[in-house]
Amino acid sequence: MNPAQQLATGLDELGLEIVAEIQAGLLHYVELISKWNRVYNLTAIRDLPTMVSAHLLDSLAIAPHLSGNAVLDVGSGAGLPGLPLAMIWPRSRITLLDSNQKKTTFLRQVCIELGLRNVEVVCARAESWQPRLKYDLVVSRAFAELAEFIRVAAAHCNPTGLLAAMKGVLPVGELKAITPTAPKVIQLHVPGLNAERHLVLIKP
Repeated sequence: MNPAQQLATGLDELGLEIVAEIQAGLLHYVELISKWNRVYNLTAIRDLPTMVSAHLLDSLAIAPHLSGNAVLDVGSGAGLPGLPLAMIWPRSRITLLDSNQKKTTFLRQVCIELGLRNVEVVCARAESWQPRLKYDLVVSRAFAELAEFIRVAAAHCNPTGLLAAMKGVLPVGELKAITPTAPKVIQLHVPGLNAERHLVLIKP
């Protein structure tokens, strides 16, 4: 199965109806990660088939559970999950926030090459950045432990918004540390990925 077939099959498993043009954009994105990885060390994953499952499908597995007109990806890194979400949510305003200048340079180039007009890239530390507007959804894939994520991300979220932390194995200790907060935990299935994945949803 080639990467295009792998992506299409995975999207079907996730129940996401994504047109062929956007699927092609998603594949172009991981090709850009692979190309820039040689110099910028964006990810430890080097081969495209693994990137499709561990990056694209992993990021998109959260989409059926979330929505937002204004979305902030904190500690975006190589653009995960923010860029895949931006491609399938063209009407949402997506901000990719990362303090690493090399990574934000890469993100800006991806937006140019893919023609993404709904994405803003910001190079700053989440703790000190002061956006003009708050966000409906603040998401993180590998930013920090839950308590730290809540501390930093809640300042950027609308009072009626949602914080969403992507995790691997169920983070029992982290969940205990944020008591009395009552998060919702969703176990995810990522097609082609033989690893546990969870989504922790928290009201700010």
